[in-house]
Amino acid sequence: MVLSGLGLGAIGFGLAAIGGGVGVGLAGAGAMGAVARQPELYGRIFTLFIMSAAMSEALALLGFVLAFIAS
Repeated sequence: MVLSGLGLGAIGFGLAAIGGGVGVGLAGAGAMGAVARQPELYGRIFTLFIMSAAMSEALALLGFVLAFIAS
């Protein structure tokens, strides 16, 4: 079966969205666990969580753009 350019773009975007969602979910779980262990470091942990979530979403956006460039 041969996929058209649009089909490959849709598959690429779907994989990028899944990757970004998993990355942010894991970062959130780690941040919640860290705050549960040391609540006094909430501000620092939250800052690191936001930075890691932004990086994960940036990679998902890169996958989205590359999927359209490839198609």
